Amino acid sequence: MAKTVSEIIVDTLIAAGVTRVYGVVGDSLNGITDVIRAREGIEWIHVRNEEAGAFAAGAEAHLTGTLAVCAGSCGPGNTHLINGLYDCHRSRVPVLALAAQIPSPEIGTGYFQETHPETTFKECSHYCELLSQPTQAVRMTEAAIQHALGQRGVAVLVIPGDVSHETVPDAPEPRLPVLGRRAVLRPADQDLQEAAALLNGAKKVTIMAGAGCAEAHAELLQAAEKLGAPVVHALRGKEYVEPNNPYDVGLSGLLGFHSGYEALMSCEALLMLGTDFPYTQFLPQDVRTVQVDVRPEHIGRRTRVEVGLVGDVAETLRGLLPLLDAKTDRSHLETALRNYRDSRQSLDELATGTPGDTSLHPQYLTRLLDEQAAPDAIFTCDVGTPTVWAARYLRMNGPRRLIGSFNHGSMANALSQAIGAQLTRPGQQVIALCGDGGLAMLLGELLTVRQLKLPVKIIVYNNASLAFVELEMKAAGYLSYGTELDNPNFAALAEAAGLHGIRVTDPGHLPSALDGFLSHPGPALLDVVVKRTELSMPPTIEAAQVKGFSVYALKAIMNGRGDELLELAKTNLFR
Repeated sequence: MAKTVSEIIVDTLIAAGVTRVYGVVGDSLNGITDVIRAREGIEWIHVRNEEAGAFAAGAEAHLTGTLAVCAGSCGPGNTHLINGLYDCHRSRVPVLALAAQIPSPEIGTGYFQETHPETTFKECSHYCELLSQPTQAVRMTEAAIQHALGQRGVAVLVIPGDVSHETVPDAPEPRLPVLGRRAVLRPADQDLQEAAALLNGAKKVTIMAGAGCAEAHAELLQAAEKLGAPVVHALRGKEYVEPNNPYDVGLSGLLGFHSGYEALMSCEALLMLGTDFPYTQFLPQDVRTVQVDVRPEHIGRRTRVEVGLVGDVAETLRGLLPLLDAKTDRSHLETALRNYRDSRQSLDELATGTPGDTSLHPQYLTRLLDEQAAPDAIFTCDVGTPTVWAARYLRMNGPRRLIGSFNHGSMANALSQAIGAQLTRPGQQVIALCGDGGLAMLLGELLTVRQLKLPVKIIVYNNASLAFVELEMKAAGYLSYGTELDNPNFAALAEAAGLHGIRVTDPGHLPSALDGFLSHPGPALLDVVVKRTELSMPPTIEAAQVKGFSVYALKAIMNGRGDELLELAKTNLFR
């Protein structure tokens, strides 16, 4: 039957299971949005900024593993998508972006709002093509969807506004032959035998596990048991590796635990499972290493690898487990678990609050949130100190989920991701851990939450600064500059926007305030004034950082800012 290009695109999205499209309307999108309006089973989600739409789509794809869609009108409209799409692509979630284009006869003339999305989005997508002829609509829409699903990342379809209205006389019904299908990738037997020989020959083995272990929890535990190996997890692997794991010894990296770092640095052999952990200074460089990853280009690019196994983690471990010798010497594992208990106790000792204080330790806030949040809560966290405290104090139990900009490292992700998460999981509690800087960057999305009547719970870590940047400056020997935030009362601002707002400055008021906040039936914002000078110490400190901090202290005194040092000591030492 005859269909317009817009009808072909929307009907193919519906066939792929898409139920919503995030974006901001514009005349170059009119053909597509009008079809969405008329179709059953799909809706337009109006956000205030297209960047937020891309983040929201990424959160939906993260939770479901299926295709999510965002859209932007020509020129500035779709350019706003780019930061969120970078995050989706680097997080390997399947997202399709519909990027409208100016009228096709005007392309190349410097027309109003002209950009070239097919080059703009090239680096943050697996597929980015211009649909220039109506007869391309069927094949290109299907190809874009299959790239996003098959390669786990972003696909971009660029559609001139005039082309979206044109008709295809004999348009076939959508056909997505790979939809719902998946391949299993397993290394060759000889490669598995070589890996087993390496691991069997080492007395002390440590496992580094990432997001690639999402569907391999049982196999991971079996491998840890057989090897007597502590399991260190990367941040993106936390929600998959940490639950019900008696071998887990915490994170490593800048946000990690001393126990995780020590388990890595003291091993004789390292087994890396589904992780592209980027911080080489936190990985041993002189031990024998086996790495498992579905992407061969990731093997060996962070540390020297002796045996690289290209395959799914679960399927690879199923082939490897029968070849492993059960280790009877458990001393390496026992030492690592003891170190983890000590690290956990040290962190928990910092998560306290004294009634009557004028601000709170952020660790205390996050520990109480962990205790009071629902057992199947979905957490999103902004980059910076909210991610630090989420990594250290939120306990994953299987049903709980954790979403952040962990690879791309963008600010302003948490609230937008919470919007996508709440729409995707309307019956679950969704909590956004926002930095004051991150929330302010896309503050208009508070209005999206209100308009959509989403019961999202928003916590603001209000330290009146870009706190993590300040910490990086101090460690490098610089005085803080350009990091101060003159914040409003975010609770009052939320009330003005139509949300329920609560402000807390006294630790003694936090437990009851948090309880009322989480139990509120609609959208709510909890503005918590936390200490600006709270340090988030990495598991190991390099000599350059010690020198840098000493230089900062000297500069602070010489520039008449000794009160900063006093406040730093009061917050972190005199507790």
